[in-house]
Amino acid sequence: MNGGLDELQAAIGYTFTDIGLLEHALVHSSATSQRLKSNERMEFLGDRVLGLVLAEMLLEAHPDEEEGEISYRFTALAQRDALASVADAIGVADHLKLSNGEHLTGGRENPGVLADATEAVICAIYRDGGLDAARAFIHAHWTEMMRENRRPPKDPKTTLQEWAQGRGLGLPSYRTVGREGPDHQPVFTVEVAVPSRPKATGEGANKRAAEQSAAEAMLAHIEKDEK
Repeated sequence: MNGGLDELQAAIGYTFTDIGLLEHALVHSSATSQRLKSNERMEFLGDRVLGLVLAEMLLEAHPDEEEGEISYRFTALAQRDALASVADAIGVADHLKLSNGEHLTGGRENPGVLADATEAVICAIYRDGGLDAARAFIHAHWTEMMRENRRPPKDPKTTLQEWAQGRGLGLPSYRTVGREGPDHQPVFTVEVAVPSRPKATGEGANKRAAEQSAAEAMLAHIEKDEK
């Protein structure tokens, strides 16, 4: 596997001293019966490293914005789709170690799987080369995304909350109404309710993602009704 990772290292822009760290970062939980041998713990640390560096970047790039505006930007840059786009840019999917079942059900195209692997790769870079190496990778792949959002973006839950409060309807309420799939790849279904509006549902790999999806669905209905 070592030689096969030369292309990935070139795309990452970093050559590992301990190639085993990169190999570990690419092991999906479905590919091993021992969860500690998967990349899940690396995802955990990679998420924190990414958060630190993004916070630094945003505070430096937007010195006149308040914390709330910075938070909107941060959420957009740290979300699954942003991470998955970086995975696509460096070709993570081609190097993932998945079970045959996960592969056959589209694991290499699953944004959640790709996002998690990208966080694990960030962890691998950090553990091998330190914060400066991880920072260089993040700057290389997130700077352009930062520039694309000239205005602080708002996530669907925040947008729906502001819409509801602006009309005196109170806060939207969210309720988990379903959970399917295996433990390593669950799918949650969440229902959102706002007074005087039909309920809407959304799905996601975790409750937070499902809530965002439900809020987005309700906003789509609202936009259609208000045209």
